[in-house]
Amino acid sequence: MQLEVLNSKGLTTGRSVELPDEIFGIEPNDHVIYLAVKQYLAAQRQGTHKVKTRAEVKGASRKLHKQKGTGGSRKGNIRNPLYKGGGTIFGPKPHGYGFKLNRKVKDLAKMSALSYKAKESAIVVVEDINMDAPKTKQFVDVLNNLKVADKKTLLVLGEYNDNLYLSSRNIPTVGSTLLADINTYDIVNADVLVITESAAKIFTDSEEEAAA
Repeated sequence: MQLEVLNSKGLTTGRSVELPDEIFGIEPNDHVIYLAVKQYLAAQRQGTHKVKTRAEVKGASRKLHKQKGTGGSRKGNIRNPLYKGGGTIFGPKPHGYGFKLNRKVKDLAKMSALSYKAKESAIVVVEDINMDAPKTKQFVDVLNNLKVADKKTLLVLGEYNDNLYLSSRNIPTVGSTLLADINTYDIVNADVLVITESAAKIFTDSEEEAAA
């Protein structure tokens, strides 16, 4: 898959990058995308829900009345779950929701998500953006020039750029990530991927190393 490299003004630079079909041209697997997104969202849950059992609520441990002879039901102490203020039966306890996925499954999910974006022509390659200082307005101008300002955008960088990160973080429709940290959820959640030229070349270099 060959894409033209645009500059920050949205004009073609005359250069192009070849994105490997082994990553961007496979037949997408919907089920592994589902599993990867489910794993990501599950890992975001804190799992700190907690209620008190009858052993933890306040209240005397004295038996309310004798076991037999009252004509009433048997009762324990005032912390009995049947009483107001008593403990909770089988209530939630803190636990994690995360689960494991094999590396090959996660890699296939990312490649499937990238292939969907390639089929939808939702990938833009832009030359590396250099900013002298964090300026959100300047970054918004770049998005407008690339015609992605009205879309949920994921900016994929080859290496961390502090000024670029600070310029983009105040825009609610824009997320940024390093290529090494990209995950299936971020890809699926975005309408369009804006990949810097240096990040795009990493795909090409890795394919050449694998072929060698």
